[in-house]
Amino acid sequence: MNTLDIQRLRITLPGTARPVLDGVDLTVATGETVALVGESGSGKTLTSRSALRLLPRGAVTEGAVRVAGHDVLTMDADQLRTLRTSTAAMIFQDPRAALNPLRRVGDFLTESVVLTKVMNRADATARATDLLQQVGLDASALHRYPSQVSGGMLQRVMIAAALMGDPALLLADEPTTALDVTTQAEVIALLGRLREHSRTGMLFVTHDLDLAAAISDRVYVMYAGRIVEDGPAAALFAGPRHPYTAGLLASTPRLTAPGGRLAAIQGRPPDLREALTGCAFAARCPLATDVCGEQAPVARAAPGQPGHHAACHHSDRLPRSALHA
Repeated sequence: MNTLDIQRLRITLPGTARPVLDGVDLTVATGETVALVGESGSGKTLTSRSALRLLPRGAVTEGAVRVAGHDVLTMDADQLRTLRTSTAAMIFQDPRAALNPLRRVGDFLTESVVLTKVMNRADATARATDLLQQVGLDASALHRYPSQVSGGMLQRVMIAAALMGDPALLLADEPTTALDVTTQAEVIALLGRLREHSRTGMLFVTHDLDLAAAISDRVYVMYAGRIVEDGPAAALFAGPRHPYTAGLLASTPRLTAPGGRLAAIQGRPPDLREALTGCAFAARCPLATDVCGEQAPVARAAPGQPGHHAACHHSDRLPRSALHA
């Protein structure tokens, strides 16, 4: 059984001409790390938040989102509360925005499990102390306010908070974006150790392709609310089968790259206020033909690459054109 199983998820918001998420399929197995990558606004964060049903007001949903076998979209309030305190947890992108500046770190760590009676206060404090030690902090952090803690330490606090209920699923929404390179490496190593120790499934949302390659077992590439490519991390990065993935890789800075301007994907993502016909990437794609603007591509298996799929009409043309554009 998968820890997270999203099937044909479609989310529509008021005032939009098309779904924000359009038929998303995604799975995370027990003990597996899956990366979800793409440009800002592609739908990555909303996909991850759907696992906790943290959706915008007025959202209309179709499809299924199952965490540990239970459909989140049909849960009542009590079931959702249990899910969010003991089954799935999220590490948010900005820890300072997630913590109340007027409450001590210890209150932040223990409050949810105490109020929901998952633990009594003494057990919750002991658990919080142990988790802080696991993430490289000592018990004195319990008594500090967020303003008294550095950004790297706060992100460690967020990781400890996410693990308070011993979740089966960990949702990490760009948890290293605001950190320096050294702290980023420490956080990634910490998440890896915790995954190995507890066999927690993790969905890691990022726009950093190198980071995704380093941390994940499998990768999903998202564009305009659709999954355009997915597969084992090594195979996907070695031989992308969608022009968008190839464009993202080509625009990644490299120390060994030749001089000159960095490659870029021309144009901009489609506006949510405009309906889409055909492939969402067609207007920016160097391989686009008439069929791309008329018919949305379906995901097809890459020849000789088990588990690797791309939704592109012309993926067979990619190696000799888009990769070397």
